[in-house]
Amino acid sequence: MPATTQDGDHSVANKPAPTTDGTMKAVRFHGGCCKACNDKTSKGVPSLPFAQNKDLRYEDIPEPKCGQGQIKIKPAWCGICGSDLHEYLGGPSICPTSPHPITGEQVPVTFGHEFSGVVEELGKGVSEKWKVGDRVCVQPIIYDGDCGACQDGLINCCYKNGFVGLSGWGGGLSDHLVVPEYAVVKIPDNIGLDVAALVEPLAVGWHAVNASPFKPSDSVLVLGGGPIGLAVIQALRARGCKQIIVSEVSQMRKEFAKEFGAHHVLDPTKDDIVAKCRELADGQGVNVSFDAAGVQAGLDQAILALRARGTHVNIAIWEKRCNFFPNDLVFREKTYMAVATYVKGDFEDVISAISDGRLDMCKKMITKRIGLDEVVEEGFKALIKDKDNQVKILVRGSGQI
Repeated sequence: MPATTQDGDHSVANKPAPTTDGTMKAVRFHGGCCKACNDKTSKGVPSLPFAQNKDLRYEDIPEPKCGQGQIKIKPAWCGICGSDLHEYLGGPSICPTSPHPITGEQVPVTFGHEFSGVVEELGKGVSEKWKVGDRVCVQPIIYDGDCGACQDGLINCCYKNGFVGLSGWGGGLSDHLVVPEYAVVKIPDNIGLDVAALVEPLAVGWHAVNASPFKPSDSVLVLGGGPIGLAVIQALRARGCKQIIVSEVSQMRKEFAKEFGAHHVLDPTKDDIVAKCRELADGQGVNVSFDAAGVQAGLDQAILALRARGTHVNIAIWEKRCNFFPNDLVFREKTYMAVATYVKGDFEDVISAISDGRLDMCKKMITKRIGLDEVVEEGFKALIKDKDNQVKILVRGSGQI
């Protein structure tokens, strides 16, 4: 039986934070906004907004203050996620274009959901375990706590869910933000705030492996050596996987995959992935495949590379519909499953694994550090133009580092 949530009523902490008379900087995406909406929101705090695609603005927006059950955070470091990049290039798709059912917000919204920071204000009713100056990261899933999925403990599947930094409540690409207490997770002293900004993407890989039927003796194929693929490799390595096979095109990412723990790294433009997987895995194929790429050719190869009763785990967010032939599963009783982000406890587990050294390689995921005012040119455009040489670009905030 899945554990039920212990959150109780979120209706108070989930209310929009009040604002101060001050302003701050933020990076906001203005996709789909009307001119009046853009005019109204371009006066305030530092943040990253959303209008037509590729419309990111470093602008002033109102500074928030704590409401009841809320914590105000000064971001220290924030990663640019593939989801942010997909929204920038082709959105809005995740970002709401009508009022979100929990936040009430729609584009323009401030970007940034992979971030760490420092507590700077506590709202009324917040637990005494928190104090100003605490070093934290934010678990960005927005959920109502009331629906059937939440009551089953599946906050990632909430029927109204959203994300801080995509659906409202501000984001890590700003000078300040306010979130409900339930979203805040404390960071131990032996983890730097730059590494703490990696907890969110690492938790995606951690949850994917947890949710799968993986066993340490299994052979595994990972599609993609980007941030999420590398997170999966690290989670598998931390669990003692004896055979990790990675399919990746980029030379730099292939090198990363090998360094992070892959036993075999293949190039799908040169290698026959299906034949190689069978050769490396008892002539049968892999037990589990993880898709962190979301590419049609990769999906086709991964399904065929599975042995009888193997499992394909989709992590990727696809930009468009793919073609899929169920018979490729049917006659060998293979399974296709999907995973979404992470569940309660995953952030804490990842933080523990970083702290005790099981995820000791994660800091090497950071390939570039930039300022908040450089996000568009040195962040988003760099990830487009120099994708092969970047894994995780971190944006420096104004929080204690």
